[in-house]
Amino acid sequence: MSFDQLEAALEERRSAHLYRRRRLLQSPQGPEVVVDGVAGLAFCSNDYLGLANHPALQRAMIEGVERFGVGGGASHLVMGHTTAHHALEEALAEWTGRPRALLFSTGYMANMGSINALLDKQDAVFEDRLNHASLLDGGLLSGARFQRYLHNDVDSLTQRLGRTDARRKLVVTDGVFSMDGDIADLPGLSAATREAGGWLMVDDAHGFGCLGQQGGGCVEHFGLGIDEVPVLMGTLGKAFGTAGAFVAGSETLIETLIQFARSYIYTTSMPPAVAWATLASLKLVREESWRRDKLNQLIAQFRRGAAELGFELMDSPTPIQPIVIGEADQALGISQALEQQGIYVTAIRPPTVPVGSSRLRVTLTATHSEEQVNRLLEALNQARGALSHGAISQGATSQGARS
Repeated sequence: MSFDQLEAALEERRSAHLYRRRRLLQSPQGPEVVVDGVAGLAFCSNDYLGLANHPALQRAMIEGVERFGVGGGASHLVMGHTTAHHALEEALAEWTGRPRALLFSTGYMANMGSINALLDKQDAVFEDRLNHASLLDGGLLSGARFQRYLHNDVDSLTQRLGRTDARRKLVVTDGVFSMDGDIADLPGLSAATREAGGWLMVDDAHGFGCLGQQGGGCVEHFGLGIDEVPVLMGTLGKAFGTAGAFVAGSETLIETLIQFARSYIYTTSMPPAVAWATLASLKLVREESWRRDKLNQLIAQFRRGAAELGFELMDSPTPIQPIVIGEADQALGISQALEQQGIYVTAIRPPTVPVGSSRLRVTLTATHSEEQVNRLLEALNQARGALSHGAISQGATSQGARS
């Protein structure tokens, strides 16, 4: 058997400046990192609150290993559901204002499992065109009639809902869109969904921790409850600084997922020490509101500075601050020029984003300083100038871990 056809597909991706490779991070997450042996300043992490290397989480992880061991050992329904997992589920339910919460090993598994547990070929699923891949894959694999509505467009959704006679109708959206940074119109989407007799599912992976007085994400930001958003998903590997995901909702919803979500039933539970560390993280997320205040200050600083330099920013009030460049080779070129100045910013290219909308995905964290943001702005200006004068090669193949 030959892999010539596969190699041809890889070469095609290389020639289109869309090839990706992994970088080797040799330090903990933080503003200052070591990548492939080179120290630099990172603006490409989803560790929005700066908790991934927090001493309190380190201590809790060690304590969790001492109390519960390392591995989960079995699925939750066999012998892998520990008191650490249970305590975290109860804490997440209380925090989100919902009767129950259910842990999943990853956000991808939470989305795939939830959508497929709720729908089958008798049903219909409606998804935002810019939803995360895990949401789109979950909808496609569910067997339900799959429709995509225009991005964050309540009228587009309403029109599609009005044309369906499906048994169950599930509307699925990101809370904060991971590549654009904008916030979904949850009040409008919820009203349209309820009017049609459907359920709204929100993946708030990038909203939890960052939005709301207690970091409760988009639902807290808009003041929405379980009636407006009956299926609420969040991840723990971003602002929480740990790993895994959860779905929060009614008793009926959670029991349905336990019985029918295959990605929950047929996988080993997350290491219990991770759940124990996440309990410590949740306390910091709720109580240390200064982290969100600091984030908002840095976001405003960056947006002012980027606008003054003439960069095209997307309409994002969140730590995700994309700078639209256009072509993939140009985005890669600027990313490389930044790296030559000791700054890491990810170039995002198709198929992650539409053709012609390649961008630099700048992400800010509460542990960045104002001086570091100013340094980024200066470096961006220099990198753009170097690219326009041909001082750097466009689309250099040395770029890695790019999306």
